Amino acid sequence: MLPPGDLRNCMVALSQDERLISRLFQHRFRSGGELEGHNFGNLFVAALVEMTGDFPQAIRLAAEVLATSGHIYPVTSHNVTLAARMANGSIVRGETSITASREIIHELMLEPVGVQPLPETLDTIAQADLITLGPGSLFTSLITNLLVPGIPEAIAAATGTRVYIANLMTQANESLHLTASQHIERIYDHTRQPIFDYAIINTAPISPAAQARYAAEGAEVIQADIDKIQAMGIHCITGDFSDEGDVVRHASDRVANALLQIPLRKS
Repeated sequence: MLPPGDLRNCMVALSQDERLISRLFQHRFRSGGELEGHNFGNLFVAALVEMTGDFPQAIRLAAEVLATSGHIYPVTSHNVTLAARMANGSIVRGETSITASREIIHELMLEPVGVQPLPETLDTIAQADLITLGPGSLFTSLITNLLVPGIPEAIAAATGTRVYIANLMTQANESLHLTASQHIERIYDHTRQPIFDYAIINTAPISPAAQARYAAEGAEVIQADIDKIQAMGIHCITGDFSDEGDVVRHASDRVANALLQIPLRKS
């Protein structure tokens, strides 16, 4: 079965039931012999996959149970392995191993090559008024979705407005020392074509205390090199999009408001 973790998180985030069912899908067994450590939501999806014999159908049924406010489509239903060619020429396979590697990622690949995208995903991209990518781990979260043949082409051809939401901080072993424009350049290296009309970039300062905590993990504030992004033909929307707590996260309400103010190409 394909790994359901990310899709499960999407379902819970979109669920209109913020009480028992959502909490149940995120529950991880603390005891119970062979169940210990397993996530209930993953087991639920696994049961649906066994019943239906179809992973996308299982995700749709699980989303119905959670009463999600939207639809969730994987980019492909094929079982693939993520591989990375490092700057030293070595090949590292598997998301966990790639993230743990101390080598600089040069290129991402899917194995086997030539997997097919989910038709519903392509249709949804074509019909969308607004398409957003990010925030998330540059290589093992964002670029991964763009490796399936047909997905970057569908986004490039889409008539909807396409927006990149830049990360607030770099990530050790994935994007260390990369500026905001260099994040986009790495994405374009894999899509082989431009796919963004706008970029939402945080320009508000991050507190010294938060910077110190991230520095201890080998991460730093991403430089907002606006001029270079605009030179790529991308309109920048700047402002205070950060929300500090124990970790630095995007302020979802301010990001959502900025997205709603962007003119739609279809209008």
